[in-house]
Amino acid sequence: MKNKVETSREILASPQAVWEIISDLESMGRLSPENTGGRWEKGVKGVEEGVIFRGKNKNGFRQWPTKVLITECEPPKKLAFILRVGGQTWCEWAYRIEVTENGCLVTESWTDMRTWLQVKIGWVVSGVADRATHNLKSMEETLENLSRLAEAK
Repeated sequence: MKNKVETSREILASPQAVWEIISDLESMGRLSPENTGGRWEKGVKGVEEGVIFRGKNKNGFRQWPTKVLITECEPPKKLAFILRVGGQTWCEWAYRIEVTENGCLVTESWTDMRTWLQVKIGWVVSGVADRATHNLKSMEETLENLSRLAEAK
């Protein structure tokens, strides 16, 4: 199974200002309606390719931890990470930042790589049956919050 959703937003801020916000995964809770933050694993101080981040998510009364591996880190252009559960990749999240005349265009994407069984497990854990629709709405809210923070700097 492979399903990809993405959304973009122009932000009136420099790519570097936007990068500093999205690469601060510990503070992602101020952007995302589902992620509440997390911590770097094993003494890692920040984002770089190959490091692991342990996130925390919440939907209503449901809460669950995540473990993601940073797969691409090109400041201030691209950040991508994969969610792995039980040694298997479930999805990829990515942010692309492109320079525009007035700031930058930020594109957030989510690629679903789950099997049908992982879809069922994800539904039970998170309470979300239609993850693609849910994530698109969440990404739009995330980019709105990102815009507000970056443009206020």
